[in-house]
Amino acid sequence: MTGDPAPDSALAAYLPRFAGCTVLVLGDIMLDRYVLGEVRRISPEAPIPVLRAERRRSVLGGAGNVAQNVASLGARAVLVGMVGADAAGDEVGQILNGSAGVTARLVLAADRPTTVKTRFMSGSHQLLRLDEEVIRSAGPDIERQVLAAFAAAVGTADAVVISDYEKGLLTDGVLAQAIGLARGAGLMVVIDPKRTDLSAYAHAGVLTPNAVELARATGMPVATDEEAAEAGTRAAEQAAADAVLVKRSEKGLTLVRPRRPALHLPTRAREVADVSGAGDTVSAALGIMLGCRAPLADAAVLANIAAGISVSKPGTATVGHSELAEAVHQRELAAIDGKIADLEIALSRISAWRRQGLRIGLTNGCFDLIHPGHVRLLARARTACDRLVVALNSDASVRRLKGPTRPVQSETARATVMASMASADLVVVFDEDTPERLIRAIQPDLLFKGADYRLDQVVGGDFVQAHGGRVMLIDLEQGHSTSETIRRIGGASTATG
Repeated sequence: MTGDPAPDSALAAYLPRFAGCTVLVLGDIMLDRYVLGEVRRISPEAPIPVLRAERRRSVLGGAGNVAQNVASLGARAVLVGMVGADAAGDEVGQILNGSAGVTARLVLAADRPTTVKTRFMSGSHQLLRLDEEVIRSAGPDIERQVLAAFAAAVGTADAVVISDYEKGLLTDGVLAQAIGLARGAGLMVVIDPKRTDLSAYAHAGVLTPNAVELARATGMPVATDEEAAEAGTRAAEQAAADAVLVKRSEKGLTLVRPRRPALHLPTRAREVADVSGAGDTVSAALGIMLGCRAPLADAAVLANIAAGISVSKPGTATVGHSELAEAVHQRELAAIDGKIADLEIALSRISAWRRQGLRIGLTNGCFDLIHPGHVRLLARARTACDRLVVALNSDASVRRLKGPTRPVQSETARATVMASMASADLVVVFDEDTPERLIRAIQPDLLFKGADYRLDQVVGGDFVQAHGGRVMLIDLEQGHSTSETIRRIGGASTATG
């Protein structure tokens, strides 16, 4: 099997567990200020726009934004970082004091100011960004204080996120000791890297570089899915990391894991307003899911959904737990409809699956009233292949096979119910009496049928075996059939009438 992500119905089951999860966040904290207004004229002093300031707002960036996203998503965050002993540092502290769900362990640095980024905005357009910062490696005293705060919190955490913006806090010593403490405590470590030398993040759990950072660190192209996967593999080797999750902006995410096919997750943005801070949202969601002991593929999918919400908001922003829950449920409904396809679309998807080296299984039937026997047959079939296609008899086909009173449910209803099942990856309706034409078009690697058939009775079985595939007969659950269910319903109606 391939370690595929769970269906969205299963992803939703993680959301209530967020409240019991604590993520320890270590890294560079920044203050993001926004001056928002309107441009009505060009300055007479120089060919530049004049911004009439109407309002201002301040939010946390970097590791601060990661921590606030952890809290807004419904988990708890412990934030360890450094600020200057200045007014901006005081403002960071005030914001954190008002952030429910975030516990701050800040170290004051007397030798540098708090990093402040001020963006001047006209509507959704950024006119100018002003950066106020001093970048130098933290001294031994700061290192000791930061590591002491980290060590005091690591025992309470379920996962660790390290957010590196190369502002000087995360020295080689801080990185090595923090990663060692976290891994020694059995915690997964998510690192958002900025260095070109990825060996500094040795033994990280998951690296989350964006495409530009990955290309710079590996010297490899990352434009296509294949290039991103190859560069991600190189990055994992350089950092001795468990996995690499590549943030590819409008192309979504690519998850690279050793000895598994790369997982490409297309972007889920509704409408891109601003990508600022979206990487922080990915780190936060990924850290929470891994803290909840979710498989990495599931964690990546949920992080992708959260990032899609983040980029639909202007400026550095957080994503709420209810927003994420709504998006997951909307995706669940869309995924159900998306599983139902005509033959042309089905063949295109199957071709893509085959290029990934996945084994295709197929089973068929009327599936008029889904019962436990159907559920178990489909589940057993799905465990034997990587993708399961369900060929569904059309209404006209069922009537010819079962008589004028069948089907009880229309083909649209039956296809929707079938598509809602986790075992079914694709549902194709066929109008013939048998699925022979469909089987020949799809050429499945595995053909499944109930064990009430003999091998020589399975339609398409000879064709599948001739092409190197297998026919598998699956034992059926006794006491379950659609016809018997209909008879019982009819008997009950007569008795009550």
